[in-house]
Order: sequence, then C-alpha cells, then structure tokens
Amino acid sequence: MSSEPGPRTSTGGDAPIRLLTGWGRTSATAARVATPRSVEDVAALLADPPPRGVIARGLGRSYGDAAQDAGGLVVDCTGLAPQLTIDTEHGIVTASAGLSLDRLMRDLVPAGWFVPVTPGTRFVTVGGAVAADIHGKNHHVDGSFGAALLGLTLVLPGGKVVKVGPEPGEDPALFWATVGGMGLTGIVVDATFRCLPVETSRMRVDTERAANLDEALALMTATDHRYHYTVAWIDLLARGRAVGRSVLTRGRHAQVAELPRRSRVTPLAFDPQARLAAPPWVPAGLLNPVTVRAFNELWFHKSPGGRVGRRAEIQGLAEFFHPLDGMSGWNRLYGRRGFVQYQFVVPYAGVDALRSIVSDLAAAGVASFLAVLKRFGPANPAPLSFPMPGWTLALDLPLGDTRLAGMLRDFDARVVAAGGRVYLAKDSTLSAELVPAMYPELAAWRKVRDRVDPSGVLASDLARRLEL
Repeated sequence: MSSEPGPRTSTGGDAPIRLLTGWGRTSATAARVATPRSVEDVAALLADPPPRGVIARGLGRSYGDAAQDAGGLVVDCTGLAPQLTIDTEHGIVTASAGLSLDRLMRDLVPAGWFVPVTPGTRFVTVGGAVAADIHGKNHHVDGSFGAALLGLTLVLPGGKVVKVGPEPGEDPALFWATVGGMGLTGIVVDATFRCLPVETSRMRVDTERAANLDEALALMTATDHRYHYTVAWIDLLARGRAVGRSVLTRGRHAQVAELPRRSRVTPLAFDPQARLAAPPWVPAGLLNPVTVRAFNELWFHKSPGGRVGRRAEIQGLAEFFHPLDGMSGWNRLYGRRGFVQYQFVVPYAGVDALRSIVSDLAAAGVASFLAVLKRFGPANPAPLSFPMPGWTLALDLPLGDTRLAGMLRDFDARVVAAGGRVYLAKDSTLSAELVPAMYPELAAWRKVRDRVDPSGVLASDLARRLEL
C-alpha cells in the first residue's frame, strides 16, 4: 500500500546548521537539521535531498554516530504531529515516530498497558526503537522491539509513503530490513505494535549478589526462566577470585494484591521525575579507577548477600528500568572528552570470549561506571538486528585512556571469532571489514536497501564509516 508525496513544503536547504554528536558526546559533525511537522514535510525533504544525503534523528540517544550526517541533512523527527492511538481492549498502539517511550508510558501505564520493550532509558523515540531494534531486560521472554511490531509507515527516497508489515503482501523484506536498519531504508513516521498488560505501575523484584562472573552466569542460566525481566550489574574492577562479581536484579510486574495497602488506591499511577541534573561542566577525570572503585564497593555491598538475597521487593517502574533517567544529562559526568559505550553479544557456546574480556578489563583497571550483563533469547528475521541467543555485555568506557582503542580492536576480534557481534546503535569504533562477519545477512539487507534507495540518499556517518 502506498501513496504519492503531498505538496512540497521544504527542501531543507534553509535549515540551520548544527553540530551533532551521539549520547557519548564524541566525533561531532555539522549538518543542516530540519524539523518537519507532518508526513508531507518528510516526503518533501526526501523528494529533493542534498548531495550528502539524509538521515533521521530522534532524541539523540544512540551513543555513536548513527544519527549524524556530516555535510548532509538530518531530519529531526521529534516535531512530527504527535499521533497516538491506543486500543485499550487489545493493547494495540499506533504512535508517531517522534514520540518518546516516556510520553507513551505516561499514557499507557494508567490505562493498564506497558511498552513491549524498553532499554535503559525512556528517552528514546518510537522511530529510534525501530531503527535500532531496541532490546531490554525481557529479551529472553519477549524478544526485541521488532517482535511486537505489526506495521510501519515509511517515507522512501523520492518521497513515496508506504505501509509495510511482517505478513505476506506487506513487503516483509522491507519491513525486516527497516527493523534494526539504522534508518537507512526509509524514514519511519509511525509504528503499530502490541503492548503488555499490567495491573500496576510497580515491579516485584528479587536482588542478590554473585561472588564472581562464573557464579553470575550459573545463577542466570539456572533461574532466569522464572523471571520476566533480568539483568546483572558487573564490577569490572574486581580482581582475583572476585573477577566479575555481580548484583543480579530480576523481577516481574507486580499485581494489585502484592502492593502495600496504601498503594492499592492508585495502582497504575505513573509520573516519574528527574530528581538530579548533571552540571553543565564536569572536571576531566571525575570518573576514574579510584572513584569508580569506590562506587562499585558501595553498590556491591549495599546489595543483599547470602543465598536468599532480597526477595519480593516492590519497586517503581522508573527505579527498576530507568535508574539513570533520574539524573538528567548524566552523560556529562564523563567530561568533555565523552565516552564510548561498547556492547557485544556472543553465543552461549562462545562464553569464554566474555570471560576473557571481563578478565582483561579487570586486569587493566579500566574504569567502567556502568557494566550490565543480560541473556538473549531467539533472534528475529531482521538482517541487522543485534540480539541473538547468547550473553550480551554493555559497558561505558571514558575516553582518555590511550589503551582503549587497541583493547576494543582486540575485543572485536574475539567477538567475531566466537560468532558474536557488536551493537551498531552504540558503536563508534568498529572497523568496516568486521561487519560482514558479525552480520552475515548484510548482503540480503543491502539488496533491499538498494531496491528502495538505489541512489544512496539515506546516509549517515555510521553508514559511511562501516561501508554499509
């Protein structure tokens, strides 16, 4: 199903030039930034693109250069008309690509529904969730965002508006190429997806410590099937027998009968607020091995030890899913140099690669303020979707350590050798020659991309760097 573009409203040639980075605040490049208000505006921009191409952008939470286009045009989709339709009986939502998960949750949760997948922040847009095929603590149960999608509306190069979906007759090849396709097959303007029913805006959470990485892996393997959501925080500065010591946090949506009596009056109330703000200027080196080691000691020992840990604790949704959203602008804590977020996945049979990377980080004393381990379930058909069955580790690494570039190249090689891959939505350092090995369906994805964009209108700094 398709329609031709409407009247041309803007070519983007007079859009202001802005210096853009990802959330890691590295590799800034300048581009014109247009803010369309309608699907017709987006179609007009793609009907008359600049020579350096066009890429969509949401709230800028990709860590690297995925939503940048040096010398080209960046389409800020957050200004699109805020369409939101909720089928409260069946939990089916159609939302504009520029709407954030934060805005969605504020409407969905009071109606008894929850987003199908959320990453570690609510401040990503629906379009970004599609383009990065986001995953969360529930991948082993529900898969990634693409698993919940029922249909997309795309604007293609040239300005044609099309509707695609996963079923025969809906151009499923283009649908799946768009899921995880990093915005390079068309600009998403809306998405329809299934949501999860909930009785309350609270979580029932179990927390326990693991003495080292092997104990954490064993606990998660043996018990994750009991939980809808599961994650482990890892202390990457711990050494010796404590290498990879962890705090496991697992849970499910709480039922009304499980809430404290005073909370049962308004069980679906949801209005999270950022209580802190990172200062606009942070001294270089604030997050270093000394400060991070002190934080890690506090975080590990404040968590319950012993075989039982802490069971059936009631937590709010924001506390469980989005603790970092409690501090606005937390990425500024890494200082002016910024940071790299490195996330990889290896199949279960390649767990030794995970062990070796954790051990080497600990031995080198590299300070990672945030390091989280999760288990992935089955992959979906999207050629560039990141999740695959196995272990995934995500960590923040402050720039400034001269060893970092060489370490990450070495880690990339180990990940490839183990049959794994790096997450493109967070990448800023990967070499182009490794991408085909990490994403073996890349040729199939390129075939679809070339069908809808033979002139290479859709382009980004990431796409050029990785030769996508």
